[in-house]
Amino acid sequence: MASHIVGYPRMGPKRELKFALESFWDGKSTAEDLQKVSADLRANIWKQMSEAGTKYIPSNTFAHYDQVLDTTAMLGAVPPRYGYTSGEIGLDVYFSMARGNASVPAMEMTKWFDTNYHYIVPELGPDVKFSYASHKAVNEYKEAKALGVDTVPVLVGPVSYLLLSKAAKGVEKSFDLLSLLPKILPVYKEVITELKAAGATWIQLDEPVLVMDLEGHKLQAFTGAYAELESTLSGLNVLVETYFADIPAEAYKTLTSLKGVTAFGFDLVRGTKTLDLVKAGFPEGKYLFAGVVDGRNIWANDFAASLSTLQALEGVVGKDKIVVSTSCSLLHTAVDLVNETKLDDEIKSWLAFAAQKIVEVNALAKALAGQKDEALFSANAAALASRRSSPRVTNEGVQKAAAALKGSDHRRATNVSARLDAQQKKLNLPILPTTTIGSFPQTVELRRVRREYKAKKVSEEDYVKAMKEEIKKVVDLQEELDIDVLVHGEPEL
Repeated sequence: MASHIVGYPRMGPKRELKFALESFWDGKSTAEDLQKVSADLRANIWKQMSEAGTKYIPSNTFAHYDQVLDTTAMLGAVPPRYGYTSGEIGLDVYFSMARGNASVPAMEMTKWFDTNYHYIVPELGPDVKFSYASHKAVNEYKEAKALGVDTVPVLVGPVSYLLLSKAAKGVEKSFDLLSLLPKILPVYKEVITELKAAGATWIQLDEPVLVMDLEGHKLQAFTGAYAELESTLSGLNVLVETYFADIPAEAYKTLTSLKGVTAFGFDLVRGTKTLDLVKAGFPEGKYLFAGVVDGRNIWANDFAASLSTLQALEGVVGKDKIVVSTSCSLLHTAVDLVNETKLDDEIKSWLAFAAQKIVEVNALAKALAGQKDEALFSANAAALASRRSSPRVTNEGVQKAAAALKGSDHRRATNVSARLDAQQKKLNLPILPTTTIGSFPQTVELRRVRREYKAKKVSEEDYVKAMKEEIKKVVDLQEELDIDVLVHGEPEL
């Protein structure tokens, strides 16, 4: 039975990428130094998945900033203010889009669905000249192949890319972003053609917007786009991956009818209704990539429950057409429990970080194939039972208090207008008060003090004094700028 990982954390088990990026941005290291750290991290990730027995290993999920920005670079969709004209996009233009530079601001950043990750929002309009400007997807596929690992290259799908974009400054807000499909699909065709020539047999196209409530014309855009890509995709196995929520019934119908698509990936952790859709009808001969291992938390999987779900699905799609997968990229969880040296064995038994989730996916795949590791499943059941009953997480007093709650306890004693009145009397805020998000920059001095405090080189008293001094600085600055609602800047984080 086959296994698959949607994506993996790129930061490194000891935050190697974070430190390499900061060093590069500070001018303390070269682009070559950064690329060397990145290549080593990718190699270790691919090796780890391969050694665990993962069949479908992703490539091109490693990014120096985010996967949408990587796609913007691939399409050459660089806003004019960054001075890009043609050729392969380098780190200077890439990071200027992400972070701005001395002359121009960065592009907008917004939340990646309902996660704590963000992405750089593409700025598009009718005059954007798209071109194949970053060969990263092909280069990383070849990089893995040279290491003896055949991967599944991952691209942000064309429809999701456009629907996650915004109209550029000066473009009418009503501009139809989907009208750009005919302009970006030729670039996707070039990338796919190169991947096929490099030896790829599978490709993963992430179309997460399918879990949103999309109007009919947006769903039709999927049908049109994949019909246009069908001949280029011919000869490849094509996985369209969705995640983060249930896929609505109409979107499910559209997705499972797409031309040229071999397999469909679903988040079956958050997508419980999707499970019912699959059971009610799944296209014959297609693969189901069943996301039963949660990519968004740090808790161990419930092997017995997941195996039961997989066995039920096996009866629907066929024994040779089900692939065990993660619910989404493992980007959203911690990297490896092996580095948690201060946790005791009981708590560690309850947890599974990205490295452990790879093991979980493969253990479930083997169990589904009749090669169940009884010792591993028994240990998993014992750990789950331990967590359920442990006084460390089960407080009888809290449970009794929760059970005693009445309906009236969920409603405030005063109405909204009364609370607003009291708030205004106390704070005397203007109609549109100003504030900041909360965090101020972590200065070199702050990081030095924190580092020395952790190393026990400065006392707690000196550490607290340094934090208070920093708080005073940011409060004074906000008062000088006449900010209405002050924050303390979070220097201690």
